[in-house]
Amino acid sequence: MNLPLSANDAPVGIFDSGVGGLSVLRHIRAQLPHEHLLYFADSGFAPYGDKPEHVIAERSLMVARFLIERGAKALVVACNTATVAAIALLRERYPKLPIVGVEPGLKPGAAATRNGKVGVMATEGTLAGDKFLLLRDQIRAATATEFLLQPCHGLADQIELGELDSDATTRLLEHYIVPLLDAGADTLVLGCTHYPLVQASIERVISDATAREVVLIDTGEAVARQLARRLQAAGTARTAAGPGTLDGYTTASATALSAAFNSLLGIDPPVHEVAFPPFAG
Repeated sequence: MNLPLSANDAPVGIFDSGVGGLSVLRHIRAQLPHEHLLYFADSGFAPYGDKPEHVIAERSLMVARFLIERGAKALVVACNTATVAAIALLRERYPKLPIVGVEPGLKPGAAATRNGKVGVMATEGTLAGDKFLLLRDQIRAATATEFLLQPCHGLADQIELGELDSDATTRLLEHYIVPLLDAGADTLVLGCTHYPLVQASIERVISDATAREVVLIDTGEAVARQLARRLQAAGTARTAAGPGTLDGYTTASATALSAAFNSLLGIDPPVHEVAFPPFAG
């Protein structure tokens, strides 16, 4: 890729442990159609959710450095687990770079609930993170909201494999969602960027389990709005006419990421395989 001629024409780097960040990418493309984008799927190291925070932090630094070397003028950490583990470290390492993370959706969940019970579906890593727990405690104290935390082991893996509406994925969703509904949750926070990709299946499970209205919280749109604000504030928003470009990078199979782009977003950007050095953690 040729280096951009100006800061405004430089790309935005977006990364996730795999294809989950495509749920954020679609909002960014919708709200910022003129921006050039780089999407990095670290599928060769997925999942992030079952790894220690320090491992995810170091890995996130590696991915960030890769994107910055390719001219990224801003970073979007399109992964809840990586945001919890690494956002502070990334901002410390690159203090002048706009860096937007994925918040777990607790605040909008508390605002949406009618009975004060919010189910939070996320990876084990997200739910155990100090940043997440501090935010939960702050919002709980301010709003008296009860947050029902549900680690969803294996769900991101199923989605990564493209199993969006398989019987196995449906069984996992039932296993994780029904107890939250039985406990009275009227709002579910999709606390992993993979989960909005199976929203249709989630809605079917909810419909089969209860007649109550259940609100689903997906924070991808808010991430795109925050990115737009940060680019405007930095004076680096792309103002040139014409659509932006998109390049994909993956530490696993280019064919698999291309298939995900096509099936989930209906697009066919160029995809490049990246050989990161072995990482022992």
